[in-house]
Amino acid sequence: MGLLKTDNATGIIGYGAYIPRYRLPAREISRVWTGGSGGLPIIEKAVPGPDEDTLSIALEAARNALARAQIDPAQIGAVWVGSESHPYAVKPTSTIVAEAIGATPNTQAGDWEFACKAGTEAMQAGIGFVASGMSRYVLAIGADTAQGRPGDALEYTAAAGGAAYIIASADESLATFEASFSYVTDTPDFWRRPHVQYPSHGQRFTGEPAYFHHVTSSAQTLLAELGRGPKDYQYVVFHQPNTKFPERAGQMLGFEKEQWQTGLVCPWVGNTYSGAAMLGLTAILDEAKPGDHILCVSFGSGAGSDAFSLVVTDKIAGQAAMAPTTQAYIKRRKEVDYATYARYRDKLQMR
Repeated sequence: MGLLKTDNATGIIGYGAYIPRYRLPAREISRVWTGGSGGLPIIEKAVPGPDEDTLSIALEAARNALARAQIDPAQIGAVWVGSESHPYAVKPTSTIVAEAIGATPNTQAGDWEFACKAGTEAMQAGIGFVASGMSRYVLAIGADTAQGRPGDALEYTAAAGGAAYIIASADESLATFEASFSYVTDTPDFWRRPHVQYPSHGQRFTGEPAYFHHVTSSAQTLLAELGRGPKDYQYVVFHQPNTKFPERAGQMLGFEKEQWQTGLVCPWVGNTYSGAAMLGLTAILDEAKPGDHILCVSFGSGAGSDAFSLVVTDKIAGQAAMAPTTQAYIKRRKEVDYATYARYRDKLQMR
């Protein structure tokens, strides 16, 4: 399979983010588990409140996307939610979101799963759905809540948040998709079996054979097929399991710090899993200008990467002000200690 490019051009008519207000500083995790010794991979991470889950996060992001799109929700032909922390094992998140925004009953709905790139899988499918004429609009969401085992390295970065995109024809869109490319192999870097509460990770697989190999392969192939280089883009955003990985990926591909720092939300909200690259893209769209080129590269353990090339249109004007910006959510914070975090996330099993 080569470059994924549709005959009928598509794009994004509305986008939205949501980040819970509670923050657990990385130093607080270190205080509890290492006595404050060792380096910290991020500054802090977003923690959902006791009344928040993947569903509520996805819904808030969807409502923000609708506020920007200014369309009738009944025209949305598909509502897809990508996550690795759906609230129900058997019961779709997507139907609840569709009902809550007013897209039911004449719509398609489904939940997607591919570790951290479930959301961009839904975006790719949405591009095909709209380009084929099967639907005028598709809502694709990536949202997650933290699943890290207490004391594990993942606990520092495994956070909560989400992003939503409404895909439409290019002539309606604030940013258009030029093309995308996917790169997938069977690389066992991260997994969670049924009935196991916390995921496991093969530490020596997580970097070179998993994240870096897949991210650089998908990005390099897409750029080569389009005849582009790093200097042709104003922004680039990668999946953000920590701060070092996306920074190094950008350097490996030849991008400058100024190109990827806008979309780097990980130091302040942590790794939002299925919404990580998608959430970074919302931060970029909040400040992008017409004509800007954006490269968005996701990653999902197991493993695979989706790379997208986008061009911002004149319709971006005024969009950021129509819903809370990503930076507004980052600044809206309330710090909690480890005990409060453990209670909110039900880390103390008493049943």
